[in-house]
Parts: sequence; C-alpha cells; structure tokens
Amino acid sequence: MNRRRYLAAGLCGAAAAAVSLPSWGADRLRIGLTPVILADQVAFLSRWGRYLGSRVGVDVEFVARESYQSILDLLFSGQIDAAWICGYPFVRFESELSLLAVPLYQGQPFYQAYLIRPKTPVAEIQGWADLKGRVLAYSDPLSNSGWLVAQAQLGKAGVPVRDLKRGFFTHGHRNVAEAVAARLAQAGSIDGYVWETMRAQGMPAIAKTEVIWKSEPFGFPPLVVRKGHEHPQMEALRQALLHMGDDKVGRDLLASLNLTGFTLGQASLFDSIRRQARQVPGSGVGG
Repeated sequence: MNRRRYLAAGLCGAAAAAVSLPSWGADRLRIGLTPVILADQVAFLSRWGRYLGSRVGVDVEFVARESYQSILDLLFSGQIDAAWICGYPFVRFESELSLLAVPLYQGQPFYQAYLIRPKTPVAEIQGWADLKGRVLAYSDPLSNSGWLVAQAQLGKAGVPVRDLKRGFFTHGHRNVAEAVAARLAQAGSIDGYVWETMRAQGMPAIAKTEVIWKSEPFGFPPLVVRKGHEHPQMEALRQALLHMGDDKVGRDLLASLNLTGFTLGQASLFDSIRRQARQVPGSGVGG
C-alpha cells in the first residue's frame, strides 16, 4: 500500500467511525474528540455516553472527527459543548478555553512523546539527529507529541525541517505507528500513551516498531470547554468524569481507555508544552 492509499484509507476509516453530529440543545451534551484507539470505537463511545448521561441527567453524545482543528471548529462555533483535545491547542487558544477535566494515566496527569522507528536487525536511526534525509510521520498539526515535540527536537539536533526527505501527517497517533510499521516512514513522532496502549491491546503495528527516544513529562491531553459558553449541566459532567473510578462500570470504561481516572487539573500542568511552543517558530504561542 503506498502512502497516498494509506492516508486515504485512514481518513475514510475515521469518517466512518465518527458519531453523527446531533442537533443543538440544552437537553443533551456533545463532546468532541479525535478517534480513540479502540477497535470498537463507536460501540465504546455509545456505552460511555450512556454511562455519563445517566449521571448528568441529559443525553451525552460523542462527536468524532479526524483532526484537532475540526474539533476546535465545532467547539468555537457552538456545535459541541466540550472537547477532548491536546495540550498544545489548549495553550495556543488558552484565552478562549477552560479546563473541564484532565485524564489520569498510570495515576498521573502526564504522558510522554516517543520517537519510534521500524524494528529491524540493523537500525539506521538512533535519534533525532539521524533524521536528515529521512521520512518522518507526524500525527496532527495541532498535536504536541505528534508535531510540536518533533519541531523542537529537530531544532535542538540541528536538523532543519527542510532537511527531512519528507514529513507527512497521518491524522492519528495509531496511524503513525502503522505508517512506521509499514515502512511508509522511517520514524514517527507519537503519543507515548497511545503507543503503550496499543502495546497493551496487542495491536500488530507495535510488534514492528520500537521506541528510541522519550520526552520529558507533559500535561495529559485535557477535556476543555469554551469560556463563557458552558452548558447548564457542565458541572454535572465534570463531577461524573471525576467520579468514574467510584463504580465498576466507570472503572471498566476507564480500563478500556487505559486510564485510571480524571482530575480537575490546572493550567500549570501545561507549562512544559507552553515553554516548548515558544521555542518553535510558527507555533502560534507567543513569549
């Protein structure tokens, strides 16, 4: 499968998995997110929505799109009420966003970015400095681990982006792993939580890739709302998320996501992303 067919297939799959956009109204809550790393995405989101809805008192529906920009467009236009995004767009649009909740991964509101390569007997790429003249797979233009980290690390390694043979977006961290496994890219910048969750789920791409670099901890991708436009039941939703670990159904849903819970979080969790963004030209985050 060549790169164009691979990307087209990924986009079609994301579109097919997306939950339909419901009509606006106070009788429901709509949460936007990019595709989660589960084989039964639609079924899982339906179960999670029913669980949250039973605790919030209104229908809770998920709206899946293939990019953070698409999700932000829906949020800023009022077509969804909350969004599960990344720390990078949070700091980029912080003046317009408030934290709803931050997931806990292995008990902490942090994750790492990974650089991965194909698993081969003779490895040509040992780190960022070896990417000159190579093909690098990114996840999303608004992803911290899937774009911003790579820009910062390439700069530190003295490898201008123009010196890559090619860089391309896969529109999903799972797709980064699959692109590297299929050798459509010689390396990939990926969310470490996603790579580890794929490994725990025994996904084939992980057996064909390996981690060669890990970043410092970053604030975990948060759930956010638009400032000044909170749904009347938003606090009830926050409490439902924070207390998912209190009952078996909630714990089972969290386990499916490889999470241990949610916390309130605070803007300072994303300071390391904010500092990094200020070092990357064109990041949209000022000094």
